[in-house]
Formats: sequence, C-alpha cells, structure tokens
Amino acid sequence: VNIMKNGGEISKELIEARCHRGADIARQMGFSERVANAIQSLDEHWDGRGKPEGLAARSIPTLAQIALMAQVADVFQMSSGKDAAIREIESRSGSWFAPDLVEVFLALADWEGLWEPLASPQLQAHVLSLEPGELIRVSSEDDLDRIAKGFAMVIDSKSPFTRGHSDRVALFTDLIAEELGYEATKRRWLHRAALLHDIGKLAISNTILDKPAKLTDEEFAVIKTHPVHSQNIISGVAAFADMADIAGHHHERIDGKGYPHGLKGDEINFETRIVTTADVFDALTADRPYRKAMTPVEAFAIMDKDIGTAFDPTCIAALKSALRRAELAAAA
Repeated sequence: VNIMKNGGEISKELIEARCHRGADIARQMGFSERVANAIQSLDEHWDGRGKPEGLAARSIPTLAQIALMAQVADVFQMSSGKDAAIREIESRSGSWFAPDLVEVFLALADWEGLWEPLASPQLQAHVLSLEPGELIRVSSEDDLDRIAKGFAMVIDSKSPFTRGHSDRVALFTDLIAEELGYEATKRRWLHRAALLHDIGKLAISNTILDKPAKLTDEEFAVIKTHPVHSQNIISGVAAFADMADIAGHHHERIDGKGYPHGLKGDEINFETRIVTTADVFDALTADRPYRKAMTPVEAFAIMDKDIGTAFDPTCIAALKSALRRAELAAAA
C-alpha cells in the first residue's frame, strides 16, 4: 500500500540510496573516482529525467551509460530474448541513452558471438577470461582492510535492521580480543573476519530478513543457510579463505545445538566463539523487526543463562570487562 501511495518518492529514495551507497562502497574498496562516479550516475538518463542528480547528455559519465544499457539489455534478453532487448535499447535512443552509443550497440547486436555466451553455464569463466590476463595487483594489509570494510557496507545495506551490524560486531570482537591480550596482527585478522561473517545474508530474501513477526519453520530453515553461504563465499577468496570457518560456524553452540552443522565443544575454535559472542550481543542490543533493542544489562542477563552451552565463559567475561573499561574511560 505504501508503494502504491508513494511509489515515485520511494523509487527515488531507493535509486539515490543505491547510487550514492554504491559509489561510497567503490571508493572504500579502492576503486578509482572514475568508477565511483559511473556507479553514482548509473540511473541517469540522456534526456535529464533520470536519478539521482538529473544529469543530461555528456554530463553523464560514458561508463554509466554503458552499464545502464547493459542492464536493460540483460533484463529484456533474459525475459523475452535478444530481439526484445534490441528493440528496447533502440526505442530508448535519445531518451535514456546517447544515440551514438545505441548505434554501437545495434552494430554489435548483429554478431551472434555477443549472445551465445550469455546462455552458457560457463558465462562467469568467459567473463573472467576477458580480463587483462597479465594485470596483477598485490593487495597490502591496508587494502584488505578496505575491502573487508567495503563488503561489510554491502552486507549491512541489505536491510535497515542490519545497518551497522557488521561494524558493531567487529568492534565488540576487537574489544574482546584486546581484553584477552591478542597481538595486533591477530586482532586485525579477526576484525576482518567479523566484518565478513554475515556475507551469506546477501543470499537471503528481505521478506524473511525484515519480517516483523515470528518466522515459520520453513523461513527459519532458509535463515540457517546463511552461514553456509558465508563460508562458501569467503573460502573462494584467497586473501580471506583462512577466516571462512569463523563465518561458517558463528551460529554453532558449544552444546551442539547450533546451526548449520551442529558442531560442539572443541569443534568450534576459540576465534569463532569470540565472534559468536559479539554477534549475539549486538543482535540483542540492536532494533529488530520483531522487537526493540535491549539494554546491555538485559542482553547479558539472557546470555549469562547460556554460558557454557551457547557461549564461552571467557568471551562473555572479556566483553563485560571491556565494556566496563570503555564506560569508565568515557566518564573520566
């Protein structure tokens, strides 16, 4: 009903959020300003009727025009075939797209080699083969921090109820690690793991994540797959692969009653137990679609009941101590 009443305004807000947020994430990950500006202008139209800034003609980055054209072509060729895609691009010449770019697209559209790979199950491999094969960039530790933070921004943009969650979990994780005397390099690694722990939620529908009521058994079964997705995604990235188990196991419990694998005891490593403690504490002290945020005292009262079964006592004690010290420092 809200979308029917305020559709135009809602669409505008969504586009603005997507474009500006996307540009910010690109900058965070170290991409060039040229790339960031193209993402920010992704929904601008040649005739000036697009969003978010109402840019027109040559004031729109060419990269943005190409990317938008590719999106439109993909949507229509997937739903109705290549002829529909060609008609749609041609019909938007001079309104959505620069006429000269449309001419380039139409010239390419006669080439079967453009369309055949799109139907191939090996499409991803084909796309990656187009990348400059000799271009290798070595990432520094600072680069990896920026990339992890960028992905956390993507994750937390998934839902208004997850906004800031990854950052807060990373903060609480670092407080626990510092309290336990972890050295700086290990703390940095664990901080990245905490930022990435929920990346699998990108595979979960918002109708489930944002549901303002108790989940059905079927919906909860879907939720319980997100650590599996997280582990699979992170294990495929060489720089982060050694933290995949933390992402995959952060909903396991010491008593074996967690998910997705029912691990118990020493099958759950200590670093995972740190992130689990931080994750649940933030979940309890943040707003959720089905309840308001709890106070830290209320959250610890709940967590204390599960010490030794769901939570490691050392991690709980360290988080309490770290928060007390932070509170005293703030009051001083």
